[in-house]
Amino acid sequence: MCAIIVILIKMIFHHKEDVSFLPNNKIELRKWINNSIKNEGKVPSDINFIYCSDEYLLDLNKSSLNHDYYTDIITFDYCEGKEVSGDLFISIDRVRENANEMNLTFEDELHRVMIHGVLHLCGYKDKTKNDTETMRSKENFYLKLRSF
Repeated sequence: MCAIIVILIKMIFHHKEDVSFLPNNKIELRKWINNSIKNEGKVPSDINFIYCSDEYLLDLNKSSLNHDYYTDIITFDYCEGKEVSGDLFISIDRVRENANEMNLTFEDELHRVMIHGVLHLCGYKDKTKNDTETMRSKENFYLKLRSF
């Protein structure tokens, strides 16, 4: 009798909708994101980063959340138990504009938005002042752990 072993590889995927942007450092991003998730006591699973335009994300914000405003990220949480999984839609236009306004590099702001979405998947909220302070502290902590 022959045993068939199926190994499901959990991955971080990068997609683009309505923009030409995709990150160059996917391996480093995957390591950083996975290590951040593990540090939170969770298990990395499939995560999709979908890079898009302001208009694409505005339409998604209206149709999915009934919010009529621009945002830098929308996170759809598919987590089960300790497994962290979801779709993170990121507006490249908004990231670029925010980086300029805050005098940051595009990459630093992009990484902040990425880890912000991942932290939402790990259970962190940002609706209250205390939640927002905790979220910002966690973002800063994980941004300092980047090795790239």
